[in-house]
Amino acid sequence: MPRVIFTQQLARFTEVPEIDAQAATLAQALEAAFATNPRLRSYVLDEQSHLRRHVVVFVDGRRLQVRENLDVPLGPDDTVHVFQSLSGG
Repeated sequence: MPRVIFTQQLARFTEVPEIDAQAATLAQALEAAFATNPRLRSYVLDEQSHLRRHVVVFVDGRRLQVRENLDVPLGPDDTVHVFQSLSGG
């Protein structure tokens, strides 16, 4: 089962579960996390269910390049990291 891990920066705002998701796609894995904590959705996705501008997702260490279509296939041993990107100087 793919594992979904959220950055601790998001933990300042809401509970961030680390879960093993029965999911074939990134969208399904994120939905499993949102089922655990529905408030998390608004920190990760916008109103169109696209990744928010300041959220970055890595699947097995590879940065996800798409923000709109989250039907990215996941393998059973994949690890998904969801980061709040940092900006500033």
